[in-house]
Amino acid sequence: MSDNLQRIAVLPGDGVGRDVTTEAVKVLEATAERFDLQLELVEKPWSADHYLETGETLPVDALDDFRDNYAAIFIGAFGDPRVPDMKHAADILLGIRFGLDLFINFRPIKLYDERLCPLKGKGPEEVDFVCFRENTEGAYVGVGGNFKKGTPDEVAVQEEMHTRKGVERILRAAFDWAVAHRRSKVTMSDKSNVMRYGHDLWVRAFAEVADDYPDIETDHFYVDALAMQLVRAPEHFDVIVTNNMFGDILTDLGAALQGGLGLAASANLRPGGVSMFEPVHGSAPKYAGTGQANPVAAVVTVALMLDHLGHSVAARAVETAVAESLREQKCTPDVGGSLTTSQVGDLLARAVSA
Repeated sequence: MSDNLQRIAVLPGDGVGRDVTTEAVKVLEATAERFDLQLELVEKPWSADHYLETGETLPVDALDDFRDNYAAIFIGAFGDPRVPDMKHAADILLGIRFGLDLFINFRPIKLYDERLCPLKGKGPEEVDFVCFRENTEGAYVGVGGNFKKGTPDEVAVQEEMHTRKGVERILRAAFDWAVAHRRSKVTMSDKSNVMRYGHDLWVRAFAEVADDYPDIETDHFYVDALAMQLVRAPEHFDVIVTNNMFGDILTDLGAALQGGLGLAASANLRPGGVSMFEPVHGSAPKYAGTGQANPVAAVVTVALMLDHLGHSVAARAVETAVAESLREQKCTPDVGGSLTTSQVGDLLARAVSA
């Protein structure tokens, strides 16, 4: 790979994942042409269809290939009722996340148009914060088991796991981002009043890490109080950092504040390594091919990826195109428009080309 070329792996996935990825790639290619970006897109076939045909989920050499040959990974959405245990989705998504140690789940919560916010009197100035969700530890590591499963005496145990290394590095990532983007406050959320051990580690580590960032204001909320405050006064927040499960929940609440999952983008990051970018919504198989899927989340995810790859001007152009289309209601019906999936993609591609 040449010094200037950036190769991107594209995994459209299942259901509407394929629909929205088609449009996001359309916008990405238009942006690359306008800004003379040296990008090479390589589509991977891994999906429910591929798994059902071949039995393969994530190839054994995929992670090494990503590390050695790719600048980023762009994903649509995974999930198919023909695979009830979702083995292919788990192997691909969790395999990449854990295998590449993508410990930052970065979710920007940005309102582009006041009419999309369900909160009375809240506009783009009030809903503009980011969430740093720890992405490789917590309740999602799969530690636990069942005893006497399927009997009246069944016992189920699900354990959280938090390490000092894992907690500290996500905290520092949040503070570093706040400094780099001139945000004044970092908020940490846990449930340490009840979950005394792992969450106490978060409290202690947060206080110690904060000492290294004296110019950044800090505050702390238990997660239930934070959820309430996000609805009451989202303008209070700049940067939120929390654990894996709480981050999963809070960021979906944040998506509702900005207009729904059809607008919600995310990045799974490891500084200095290849990272993965995906819209937050699911694969919604029954809507695949109907033209109803909103491609904006995938397109904003493209903007996140471009910014991460060092193309900030191009990223802003994509965001500007999205914001204008939403303000003018040139969008899909779920956010007040009447366009189809492909029509939105065409419109945004033309806008970034202008």
